[in-house]
Amino acid sequence: MSQDDFADFAAALPPMCALVGLDFGEKTIGIAVSDRMRGVATPLETIRRKKFTLDAARLQEIIADRDIGAIVLGLPRNMDGSEGPRCQSTRAFARNLSRIIDLPIGYWDERLSTVAAERALLEADTSRKRRSEVIDHVAASYILQGALDRLRHMRSDG
Repeated sequence: MSQDDFADFAAALPPMCALVGLDFGEKTIGIAVSDRMRGVATPLETIRRKKFTLDAARLQEIIADRDIGAIVLGLPRNMDGSEGPRCQSTRAFARNLSRIIDLPIGYWDERLSTVAAERALLEADTSRKRRSEVIDHVAASYILQGALDRLRHMRSDG
């Protein structure tokens, strides 16, 4: 089940489990994972998209191997906050995923996550070739870290 309201997503989370963050793109899916305490997002890998069934099978392996309890999916809103074709394809991916993976899926506004990831990689003096290899899963870690930070604030606020 996918949650548009982040508070609903937070309420659906099982305790003490890691989260996976996804940066869903036309050609790739960047993947990051959190620790069980949900403090830190770590870039993991980038899937080169082939077919949904193959992409989903790899995600299922990661979820099983790392005891993942929920999915944070970056939602690529336009800069004015509206949703365009990329959001529609991301939501369609989430719908398809929810049919085969029974975990809460929460959307996280991913505006500027790739820009932030690119900036961090440039500051780390990463070569252009290496940046192109890691940009998607580094962007996924920015998406996931934003969600983790929000979850932490929600716990301390309420």
